[in-house]
Amino acid sequence: MAKVMEGMYIAGGWSPAARTFPDLNPSDGSVWANIADAGAEDARRAIEAAHAAFPEWSAMPFNRRSHVLIKAGEIFERRRQEIVEAVVAEGGGWFGKAMFETGYTAEIFPAAAAANYAAVGEVLPSEYGKLSMAIRRPMGVVSVISPWNFPLILSARGFLFPLVAGNTIVLKPSEDTPYIGGLLFAEIFEEAGLPKGALNVVTCSRERVEEVGNELIENPLVKGVSFTGSTAVGRVVAAKAGAHLKRCCVELGGKNALIVLDDADLDRAAQAANFGAFMHQGQICMSIERVIVHEKVHDAFMEKFLPRVARLKVGSTKDKDNVLGPVINDRAAQRIARQFADAREKGATILAGGQIDGRFVQPTVFANVTPDMLLYQEETFGPVCSIFRVRNDEEAIRIANDSEYGLTAGVMTEDEERGLAIVERLDTGNCHVNCSPVNDEPHVPFGGFKASGSGKHGGRWSMETFTETRWVTLERGGRQFPPVF
Repeated sequence: MAKVMEGMYIAGGWSPAARTFPDLNPSDGSVWANIADAGAEDARRAIEAAHAAFPEWSAMPFNRRSHVLIKAGEIFERRRQEIVEAVVAEGGGWFGKAMFETGYTAEIFPAAAAANYAAVGEVLPSEYGKLSMAIRRPMGVVSVISPWNFPLILSARGFLFPLVAGNTIVLKPSEDTPYIGGLLFAEIFEEAGLPKGALNVVTCSRERVEEVGNELIENPLVKGVSFTGSTAVGRVVAAKAGAHLKRCCVELGGKNALIVLDDADLDRAAQAANFGAFMHQGQICMSIERVIVHEKVHDAFMEKFLPRVARLKVGSTKDKDNVLGPVINDRAAQRIARQFADAREKGATILAGGQIDGRFVQPTVFANVTPDMLLYQEETFGPVCSIFRVRNDEEAIRIANDSEYGLTAGVMTEDEERGLAIVERLDTGNCHVNCSPVNDEPHVPFGGFKASGSGKHGGRWSMETFTETRWVTLERGGRQFPPVF
């Protein structure tokens, strides 16, 4: 039986929509819930509610705003097992992924609450003896558009920091995960006692994403936009926001590399590659799509890596033993199939996997991938990686940087100085020595270079992104005007 939903959450109340759309369980295609299908007018009402709530919420003492988040985090933790089940069913994720995601998300609440206790400005020197200050203040209404792959984390990261800073929020989750990416948070904050209108959640079908999205970006009451998703859509979002001179933070795709040097711990490297490439069916912006291995250890690495890949079980997420579930929808499976066919036609070799059964894609490893292939050029966002054999560090750096993306990377080496020297030359916003590129923590600066995005999420960097800096002075008698005036 489909989950019963009350509608959208606007102005502190639940609003049914004129129509609904089916929210599907990607493992079996069944209807998991029927969701309110909002239009532009609904989005406008949510924005107006957020705008009306801004004076009260922003004027509330910072510690009281933090206490609301702490209470919400406690409610989230109390409901964790129920939320895990929703992540598995609605998002098509493995039970272990759901446990990780709920555990991580629980940490975002206190991290955001704590950010309110940090400095919010500076005292600057003044040549005129003024008391000169740089002070941050909330912007107003912030639209948050979040994705389906880690909807708990990426929605919470997107709106909790702006919210606690004093902004008010209109959250639009993905049409593939509207509950765990949005409506769940409305339930939690309603119970936590958040003032009405401070958080609004608008859901819509894929067919109405454009009209709702345009309203969330272009409405003059919206002062900032947070978007996490594909690079193609992110370019459009950033362009629209830029046309209206609005603050915009976009965290987009990646074509991430793991570099395995000739002095690496190969057991750890093989595990890092397996986790980084195939966790959640490779549907992570940080997923490894290129494993770049020094020729001296290539064969030894592959002897450790491929058996690990072969042990990963694929199937319905109702079975906890299936580490890999389905990709999110048929469009994703079709994109992966297209890349596979192109790679085979152009001479790539499959070392593991390669089979696609509906939405279920076997973990797949390619070799002999060349720059003319879609698999080399495009983000796959599936359980797929390509192996590249290189002769030296220089060649490894060149291949790692040979992409329009620049999100994250990993370097496996026993020589940290060598690893850092490579890190300095990689065009990525994040990089990890002796660990997988799949790394994040709530309080760190997270974001990419090039086509992987602009702006930073996490900790004080989120606070800087979603507050305005003002210069304020108090005159102390040192600034004189010209006598002619």
